[in-house]
Amino acid sequence: MTQFNELGLAAPLLRALEEEGYTSPTPIQAQAIPAAIAGRDVLGIAQTGTGKTAAFALPLLHRLANDPKRAAPYTCRVLILSPTRELASQIHESVRAYGRHIRPSTALIFGGVPENPQKRAMAKGVDVLIATPGRLMDLLNQRALKLEGIEVFVLDEADQMLDRGFWPSIRRIAGMLPRTKHTMFFSATMPEDIAKLAKELLPDPVRVEVTPVATTAERVNQRVIHTSADGKRRLLADLLRGEGVGRALVFSRTKHGADRIVKQLEQDGLAAGAIHGNKSQGQRERALEAFKKGTAPILVATDIAARGIDVDGVTHVIQYDLPEVPETYVHRIGRTARAGASGEAVALVAPDEISLLRAVEKLTRQQVPAEGEIPTGPVPRRPNRQQQGRPPRRDGNGGAPREGQRHSQGRPGGNAGGVNRAAGQPPRRDGGGQRRPEPARGDAPRKDRSWREGDFRDSGR
Repeated sequence: MTQFNELGLAAPLLRALEEEGYTSPTPIQAQAIPAAIAGRDVLGIAQTGTGKTAAFALPLLHRLANDPKRAAPYTCRVLILSPTRELASQIHESVRAYGRHIRPSTALIFGGVPENPQKRAMAKGVDVLIATPGRLMDLLNQRALKLEGIEVFVLDEADQMLDRGFWPSIRRIAGMLPRTKHTMFFSATMPEDIAKLAKELLPDPVRVEVTPVATTAERVNQRVIHTSADGKRRLLADLLRGEGVGRALVFSRTKHGADRIVKQLEQDGLAAGAIHGNKSQGQRERALEAFKKGTAPILVATDIAARGIDVDGVTHVIQYDLPEVPETYVHRIGRTARAGASGEAVALVAPDEISLLRAVEKLTRQQVPAEGEIPTGPVPRRPNRQQQGRPPRRDGNGGAPREGQRHSQGRPGGNAGGVNRAAGQPPRRDGGGQRRPEPARGDAPRKDRSWREGDFRDSGR
C-alpha cells in the first residue's frame, strides 16, 4: 500500500492528513493501521521518527468517527500512556491535528502542574486521555477518574515504560481495565526480557517490526573517542565548539550527571539546558523551547526524558555516558539525521565503559570507528582536597589526618580528631566541656546524655 486512502480510514481523517501534507504512509503505518482497524491487538516496533504516533492515533480516531458517543463522567474511551510529559504533549497535539474534523474531546494528564484543572476535565468525561503513569495513579487513588469504560488502550514507548520502574503502575492500571478492549503497544526497541513482560498484556498480537532493533539509523556518521573519565569534560567542550555543530543533544546516564554537565558547559562559556525527571514542567518547557529556538542550542538529557524530544535540525548526538542497555544506543543516535538530513553521533568512552561499547557493537554487528587510545592503568580516583586547591583537613593535634581516619570534631561526646584514647590520649569531654572520667575496666560504659538533655534543652532547641 502506498497511499493513505488505501488503508480504509474514515474520510474526515483522510482530509486532515491531506491538510497536514501526508500522502504516503510509512512502513510502520502501512502495516499497523489495517491490522488495528480490523480490531487486532498490535505490537509495533520501529525506530524513532518512523511515524509510530500516527500508526496508533489514526486507527483509534477511525473507531471514534464510526462510533460517536459521549463518554460518561470521570471516564474516557481511549487511554494512551506515555513515559514522559513531552511525549504526552506531542501525542496530544497529533491526536487533535489528525482528528480536527471529527473533534474528539481530549485531556492531557501529567505531573509537575496543578491537578485541579485535570480533575475538572475528567469530570466531564473525554474521548481520548493521554497520560503519564504517575499522575494517572494519583487521580485514580483520589477517585477522580475511572477506567471501566475504556475501549482502546495504547502503551507508547513500551520498552521504557516497562523497563524504567513503571511496571508496577502499568500492572495496576492494566488490572483496572475492562477485559474486552483493543490494545496497542508501540516502541522503538524491544529487548527480549521486556518482550516477555509485554506478553502478559498482549497474548496474541500482530507483531509489526519494520526496522530491526539492531539497525542503526542511516546517514548517521558514528564514531567513538576513547578517553579517561576526567578527560570527557574537555573533549565535550571541544566537540561542541567544532565546525558544523548546530543543535546538539548530549546524553547523560543520570539526572544529577545531566545537571553537572550543564554547569560545566556554562563554566566553559557554552549555553546549555537540561531536561530530566527532576525538573519541573516549566523548567522542561523552557529548556526545550530554548533548544528549538537556538538560544541554548545544547540540550543535556537522560534517556527517558529524551523520548519526548522531536526537534528537527539536531546535527550532533553526543553520548557523554554510554547506556547500560545497548538498544538504547540505537535509539539515541536516531535523534539526528532525520527527515533526510545527515548527522554526527559521537560516544565518549572511558575505560570502565569498554564492555558497554562491545555490547553495542555486538548488537549492531558493526565496529564503530574509534579515535584515541584506551587509557591504561587503574581508573583515576576523584581529586583530593589539595589537588582541588583546598587545604587538607587537620586532626585534633593540628597534624594531617591519616587516610581513612574519621573526623568527629565538633560532635558532642565525640572523639576529637579521631584520636585513639587507648593509645594514651586524653579522655573525651562531655557536651559542657567537662572532663568525663573513663569507666573502670570491666564496668559497663556510662551513657552521658548531658549534651542531649542539658545543652539542647537550655539552648531552646
